[in-house]
Amino acid sequence: MGKRSLRRRTALRLGCSLFAVGLAGCNEDSTDPTGEATNPQRTPTSTATDGTVERTDATGSPTEETDAAETTATEPTAPIPETVSARRVAGGFTSPLGLEIPQPGRRFVVDQAGQVYLQDDQGVHREPYLDVTDRMVDVNGSSEQGLLGLAFHPDFDENGRLFVRYSAPPREGTPDGYAHTFVLSEFEADPGATRADPDSERTILEIPQPRGNHNAGAITFGPDGYLYVAVGDGGGANDTGSGHVDDWYGAVGGGNGQDLTENLLGSILRIDVDGEANGKPYAVPSDNPLVGSDGLDEQYAWGFRNPWRLSFGPGGRLFVGDVGQGAWEEVSIVEKGGNYGWNVKEGSHCFDADSCPDESPRGRQLRDPVVEYPHSGDGVAGISVIGGYLYDGADVPGLAGRYVFADWQAGGELFVATEQSEGLWPTRAVPVDSEAGFGPNVLSFGRNPAGELFVCTTAEGGVTGDTGAVFKLGAGG
Repeated sequence: MGKRSLRRRTALRLGCSLFAVGLAGCNEDSTDPTGEATNPQRTPTSTATDGTVERTDATGSPTEETDAAETTATEPTAPIPETVSARRVAGGFTSPLGLEIPQPGRRFVVDQAGQVYLQDDQGVHREPYLDVTDRMVDVNGSSEQGLLGLAFHPDFDENGRLFVRYSAPPREGTPDGYAHTFVLSEFEADPGATRADPDSERTILEIPQPRGNHNAGAITFGPDGYLYVAVGDGGGANDTGSGHVDDWYGAVGGGNGQDLTENLLGSILRIDVDGEANGKPYAVPSDNPLVGSDGLDEQYAWGFRNPWRLSFGPGGRLFVGDVGQGAWEEVSIVEKGGNYGWNVKEGSHCFDADSCPDESPRGRQLRDPVVEYPHSGDGVAGISVIGGYLYDGADVPGLAGRYVFADWQAGGELFVATEQSEGLWPTRAVPVDSEAGFGPNVLSFGRNPAGELFVCTTAEGGVTGDTGAVFKLGAGG
């Protein structure tokens, strides 16, 4: 056994006691920790009388949309590199968990403490582009709450619209005893300005959150022009307890992951922020899978525990990293109407039961992930998956066509998965070579318009300090 493998296994075993952030698998009542494709082209929409919207082409005719997962990426042609390099391009953040590049030369870093920072190509760290600290719950120390997501409208250069997801104190309509309110808001900015207008906030969506963990928080626009919103199962552990409804599965208690009618928790939502309907500041796409049936229309896919980060890959496939409970971490390719199993399954394995069904009473298959890894063992192991990107840049040929991601407790390594037609994708750990002290914890990934990847890291176990940094990946030495 190599020294590197021994060190990694030892770090994993000690994770719960060393890091106060509260990671999946360390404790049943613990909390979990915690990038973007080029802007898609918008297409016109029409709004039906029921408040749903139908995407049309330039002539006004309905478009034929295919599920994102039907499109495949370019097959890898080069071997996976033995190492990759990481050049530090920015630092001094508290907990950087998002990076967006909507315009050339303008890099926006999301800090969980409540700020969005604008940087230029030289990495200049400006005053906050947007600060929502005064609207959030207190997130000092170990917390999964805070400023958790940022997405720029595909037409930001023309309309200056941007969207953020943050944790607010309980608002009107949030039940007593709940931890906070999930808030998705829109802000406005001059597209070339160095500050967004903090007084321009318009609340788009609020969701009561029973507990302080499993908040997910990533938001992104898809190639269809709609906004995709990741929502955790409500927190606590096992998808049970206060704020967790009963579902169809009787072998284990809970839960919000399998519920389609009571709340929006444990789901990926899909909404149209360019429309308004039924008194809401958004419309629902007419082809969302539950429109016209028993269920909440906003839901696009469900069966998630804590879908921390999501991204669209080349070809339009939606990749979601879902943080596991106590044994398995997973990455799935998400399709419209897909049920991803929680809390019937954790990854591809039955959760807390000797056997479990492979489909729901509606006849929907419980979909297995394309990547999973355990909480212990040699090689690829960890405690909280950090979703990444399908790489289509040019700087690291050995990553082309492969999915690059990490575990929160990365320990100087990234994970690289190679697509195959059936079963789980083979995955291997790739060491990161950096002179600037990479990590040791990874919070998120980002992507520039050329397809090159950035990694957001911290040396802390919570929302504290100023060790947060952003690195750009390159070919190893």
